[in-house]
Amino acid sequence: MAQAGASVKADAKSDLQPEKKKRTITEIRESKRTGEKMVYTSVLDYTSAKWAEAACVDVCVVGDSLAMTCHGHPSTIPATMDMMVLHSQAVRRGAPNTFVLGCMPYQSYNTVERALTNATRFMQEALVDAVKPQGGKSQAHILKALVDAGIPTASHIGLTPHTIAMFGGFKIQGRTAKDAMKILEDALAIEDAGCFMLEFEAVPARIAEVISRQLTIPTIGIGAGVGTDGQILLSYDLLGVFTDFKPKFTKRFANLTEVAVTGLKQYVAEVKSGQFPDDDHSYTVKDEEFDKFLTLVEKRKQV
Repeated sequence: MAQAGASVKADAKSDLQPEKKKRTITEIRESKRTGEKMVYTSVLDYTSAKWAEAACVDVCVVGDSLAMTCHGHPSTIPATMDMMVLHSQAVRRGAPNTFVLGCMPYQSYNTVERALTNATRFMQEALVDAVKPQGGKSQAHILKALVDAGIPTASHIGLTPHTIAMFGGFKIQGRTAKDAMKILEDALAIEDAGCFMLEFEAVPARIAEVISRQLTIPTIGIGAGVGTDGQILLSYDLLGVFTDFKPKFTKRFANLTEVAVTGLKQYVAEVKSGQFPDDDHSYTVKDEEFDKFLTLVEKRKQV
């Protein structure tokens, strides 16, 4: 019986933590040639990382959007390296067999020296598999310095949250031929710097597809249509956890907030009515020990 019970527990654990081989940089690069659509998702903590690994997501991204979804800030700007390393450590523990990409926060890579220092922190302290600053042509020297230092590096172009003030807010990028050419030049600069992939955000689908075809490295899209080599969404967005707003490009695959609020309401109601906790959710004590305890309580009153 004990062995059978142990087997059931082992099976339950294997369902949540399936045998999974971590994707490699080579495999991610090769996906461009093979046509395999790579699935990325931005995860924030140990539990969401466990979910992503159980679902066989290819790459877990620790995005600085967690400043908004976890910490309640109006933008990604307040994210710090300490914050990003702490969350990345939790994600690494939750998804030990999944490739983890750490996003470098605002102004953490504004010089080569600072970029190397902070990327090294990500690799050493959080054990991420790669890092991702933002920017293209203007940041090519930073990207190349990271790659030359042996740090696997990706980048992010189109709508770059670190420069939303320059854009006048969260706005679609590349809607004119001139702007689209700038994104192409940024993409080529990222490839030339030695990055293993790049992310497009909020770029018209046809523009992103054409640019993707000009590159030898894979492209990942968020709000960039189906013509990229893979897709990324925030796990808290796609699962309906974060509900302050919903970008056009986000599809809700679940509504965990609704489930959570329903459960919490039931909890409140059962506590108020005295229905919870019941005997099934309470610990017991032997009658003789309880009687001895009552006797001791009475003796104490008499002292």
